[in-house]
Amino acid sequence: MALDQQQLQHLSHLELLAKQVVEGFITGLHKSPFHGFSVEFAEHRIYNTGEPTRHIDWKLFARTDKLFVKRYEEETNLRCQIVIDDSSSMNFPSVDSPKKRGEQGDLNKLFFSVHAAAALCYLLKKQRDAVGLTIFSDKVELHTQAKSNHAHQRMIFAQLEKLLEPSDKNAHKKTFATEALHEIAESIHKRSLVIIFSDMLESGKKGEELFSALQHLRHNKHEVILFHVTDKSKELDFEFENRPYNFIDMETGENVKIHPSEIKDTYIKSMAEYKKELMLRCAQYRIDFVEADIKEGFKQVLMPYLIKRSKMQ
Repeated sequence: MALDQQQLQHLSHLELLAKQVVEGFITGLHKSPFHGFSVEFAEHRIYNTGEPTRHIDWKLFARTDKLFVKRYEEETNLRCQIVIDDSSSMNFPSVDSPKKRGEQGDLNKLFFSVHAAAALCYLLKKQRDAVGLTIFSDKVELHTQAKSNHAHQRMIFAQLEKLLEPSDKNAHKKTFATEALHEIAESIHKRSLVIIFSDMLESGKKGEELFSALQHLRHNKHEVILFHVTDKSKELDFEFENRPYNFIDMETGENVKIHPSEIKDTYIKSMAEYKKELMLRCAQYRIDFVEADIKEGFKQVLMPYLIKRSKMQ
């Protein structure tokens, strides 16, 4: 879809990409088997036969073949806290130029999470919902309360843009999700929707402590979606060529030289057991667990969000 110059001037690079992702997704949604799914933005409602036609959104009609009427009331329907893991393990696999690679779809876990979060922020903005942003690694690096005003939303996009900038400060940043999730549970408004992007590779903590932190979010009446961000082919299926590799721990810098075939079966079994335990605990706490493979696009993020939001209305 072509954008005019005025739109380009008011949208950041990341917000422009988010707009394209969301509008492409919504258009595809109406053409897919999910065409009956309700995706009514706060400023739109379905046109009823016999109503005046002056408020019909003809541009939306051209894209969706459905008639929607623009709505003008300002209201906040939902508070959403987006939480992004910024630890060093999220920089796998390494990419050279974040913004250029993002356009081409060649993303690592952090860039995938940032672009997915940006698409959600754009969708939340269109629905007049309030959004806050939390970024953590070994500590909470940024935490904003959920707001729906324009200045706050622009600030969030600016903070997301910063995560795409190369920085040596990201070297050997460990994951301490346990402390971050406890802090988030206590600091955000009750009954919020908390959306977490993380590989959940906790550093030096027992699983029970991490699961306790997830339970804390639910105890405080928050709805939670956990997007388990992985490079599935490498991190879960361990698909490497049949030759020696030097594997480097991105959070500690430790390295080990080994042939993948020597450890593949053990590795896959260990990762499968951890993932199963994580999924079981999420089911126990009524947390939506969503596997987010960085090579599978953003529909796997936007659809679960829309389904969750529809259940909360």
